[in-house]
Amino acid sequence: MIVRRQCEERSDEAIQSSRNRTGLLRFARNDRIGALVTFLLLALALVGAAGCWIASLGPPPLGKDLAFSMRIVDRGGRLLRAYATSEGRWRLPARIANVDPRFFDMLCAYEDKRFGAHPGVDPLALVRAASQLLSSGKIHSGGSTLTMQVARLLEPRSGRSVWAKLRQIVRAVELERALTKDEILALYLDLAPYGGNIEGIRAASLAYFGKEPHRLSLGETALLVALPQSPEARRPDRSAAAARAARDRVLERFAVSGRVPADEIALAKAEPVPPGRRPMPMLAPHAADRAFAETPTGSEVRLTIDADLQKNLEQLARERIRTLATTLGSDVSLAALVVDNATGEVRAHVGSPDYFDARRAGQVDLTQALRSPGSTLKPFIYGLGFEDGFIHPETLIEDRPTRYGGYTPQNFDFTFQGTVTVRRALQMSLNLPALAVLDQVGASRLTARLAQAGASLVLPDGEAPGLAIGVGGAGIKLSDLTMLYAGIARHGTVLPLSERLEPAANTGQGARLMEPVAAWYVSNVLIGTPPPENGAAGRIAFKTGTSYGYRDAWSVGFDGKYTIGVWVGRPDGAPVPGLVGRAAAAPILFDAFARLPTPSSPLPRPPAGVLVTTSARLPPPLKHFAPGDRAGGTQAGLHILFPPDGARLDLRAADGGPAPVPLKIAGGVAPLTILVNGMPAAAQPRGNLLFQPPGPGFARVTVIDSAGAADSVMLRLEDGSAAMVAAPAFRSACSPAPCGHP
Repeated sequence: MIVRRQCEERSDEAIQSSRNRTGLLRFARNDRIGALVTFLLLALALVGAAGCWIASLGPPPLGKDLAFSMRIVDRGGRLLRAYATSEGRWRLPARIANVDPRFFDMLCAYEDKRFGAHPGVDPLALVRAASQLLSSGKIHSGGSTLTMQVARLLEPRSGRSVWAKLRQIVRAVELERALTKDEILALYLDLAPYGGNIEGIRAASLAYFGKEPHRLSLGETALLVALPQSPEARRPDRSAAAARAARDRVLERFAVSGRVPADEIALAKAEPVPPGRRPMPMLAPHAADRAFAETPTGSEVRLTIDADLQKNLEQLARERIRTLATTLGSDVSLAALVVDNATGEVRAHVGSPDYFDARRAGQVDLTQALRSPGSTLKPFIYGLGFEDGFIHPETLIEDRPTRYGGYTPQNFDFTFQGTVTVRRALQMSLNLPALAVLDQVGASRLTARLAQAGASLVLPDGEAPGLAIGVGGAGIKLSDLTMLYAGIARHGTVLPLSERLEPAANTGQGARLMEPVAAWYVSNVLIGTPPPENGAAGRIAFKTGTSYGYRDAWSVGFDGKYTIGVWVGRPDGAPVPGLVGRAAAAPILFDAFARLPTPSSPLPRPPAGVLVTTSARLPPPLKHFAPGDRAGGTQAGLHILFPPDGARLDLRAADGGPAPVPLKIAGGVAPLTILVNGMPAAAQPRGNLLFQPPGPGFARVTVIDSAGAADSVMLRLEDGSAAMVAAPAFRSACSPAPCGHP
């Protein structure tokens, strides 16, 4: 009994012990489940809080609205001038293709070896940085990836904290999901800090080395890799030793990769660091200023200018102005334009020799200044005379004292040449023959024709056009004058000058300055003008001019491809003793042509209707220019009554062939000569005035009497059934000749 009772008690104890153990196990299990549940709840809470925090950050910045410096580039995309952003920063966009490939190799070797593989965060680098911080209290190699650095640059924060680092990590992952690796690298190229107000590799390359980033040496590339880590402490213009040491560390780490021989690394270490910052590019500053004023900030404007030619011409201007200063005084300045004849595009624009020269008003664009043109308008006077058909380059004309009412003009040298050809009169720039032709053409007609071509002659207030404009009694801009001469080179068609490279620029036919035959005559005369001492004869058709009082010296010339205009004088318009176009401006013109990218191009071939002959073989009315009695003689003026100027005529005769056109003339002294497009018409029977039309198209018909009086009309000849329609013609009050091309 006792044994059994003991056994039962032991059995009860075992059962109770088992129950206790089961309870403890159940409690322990419940405790682990509770802990796990608690952990999961905490984790979910943390994830939710992190998600809410990440959501509160908003969408990631992708650099789509970055503000860049305004860039003015040349026709090939080369930078002419840049302007700082509204915040005063130099930030120029850079393309990966325009950066030396070694920069990226060096950057990844120094900053982020696993850039191509990680998702924005490099766990190994973060663990390494954390262990360095725990073991030594300092971080020797940072854990930031290039993507994290881009995130920090896109969202700059003051101070460094755990929250700031977490924000960078989140943004880096978001950037990697939204952008490609190349796009992230492009953002780094645009935003990396390089000290002061310089941001981005392109601005840094220009500021420290004066070159684009695709032309960097190995040592220069290493310096631009090192600077963004500590841009202010390593600025070469403030701490050359720190910059050199940082550059050398980059080179040493790059040398480990084995991509560059050791001797090249040694040469790169021997390169000097830049002692200071260079000025940003400043080519064609006046053209750039105009484009900047006309364009929204932050964009890029492409001009028609050629950077190489612009640089050469600016260098020529600086050289020449130093020479002129020794003879004409230190206040003399100059301006020059180079124009493509075929398109009207400005290839070089020199508004002053030195943009920053306050003494010479360097920031004033002198190509747009109104100045007296001197004798440079004479080719247009003779051109209208050629067009009207009352003179020819070989026509004899008198250079003798002449009085026009109270106006008695003189030649520049106060001498007279007597009887000369028109060719000689223009080449010698004689005043008296030019004014005699202008008196026949009409000063109002000349100014109207120039205005029709897009150039304006500015007269003093209240004054009407008079003969004085033939010797500089008006104001004109160098840009307009160069445009007009380019029109002569284009056989009389003027295109407006353009400085922006736009597809739609100058797609029209242009404005008519003079007829093609007349323009060719002018070109043929000007190419025979004796050149200055530094020029070769027969290559450039050019004209010089000197304004009254020696205030302005001009030289404008052209070949078959380019037209160049040069002005020399003081910006304030003060007289300069000894300032003469042939001595001051013409040598610059010929030097400018010598610096063009292509050799001198021949002038265009003569158009149909050109009469090449001698004075003796000219038709009698063209042999000698006799302007008639300017005091009001009894001679009746010559006038073409039919067909009227601007008329449209049907050429078809009854038999289907071209019908001769009758002419009805009022006034004039017989015999009469008929010129069609500058060529003498066949002799007509007595009492009949007829001419045989050359065919459909426009025709200039000129009638000249034996005293030299002439009238001219422009006709449109059609090979159709339409009846003649007389179009209204504008006729100058100062000349019986028509004013312009229909």
